[in-house]
Amino acid sequence: MRFIGNLLWLIFGGLISAVLWTVAGIFMCITIIGIPFGLQAIKLAGFTLRPFGTEVEIGEFGVGGAVGNIIWIMLFGWELAVYHVILALLFTITLIGIPFGKQHIKLARLSLIPFGARIHRV
Repeated sequence: MRFIGNLLWLIFGGLISAVLWTVAGIFMCITIIGIPFGLQAIKLAGFTLRPFGTEVEIGEFGVGGAVGNIIWIMLFGWELAVYHVILALLFTITLIGIPFGKQHIKLARLSLIPFGARIHRV
């Protein structure tokens, strides 16, 4: 079931999102200050490729991670979270879209606090 969900996800926009996240991460990594943010964007790209069968666990992130999350939320995170919540609401209008809405909720959560978050297979 994971395979079918991930395949449909990739066909209907997941692949484009992952490519865009990867490109954004590479551009962020151009400067030394942007490297931590670029790595988080690449982490989001990896999760965007295969969200079915994975879970996001928000762990301890320390002082550096807390500062990184605050900067991330102010610059990128809140817009991404709103975007994914809106998409989740749109997908959950139909019964078929509910699994995709759940994945967008996971992406919204990861979009807010990427520093210290771990992605693991279930």
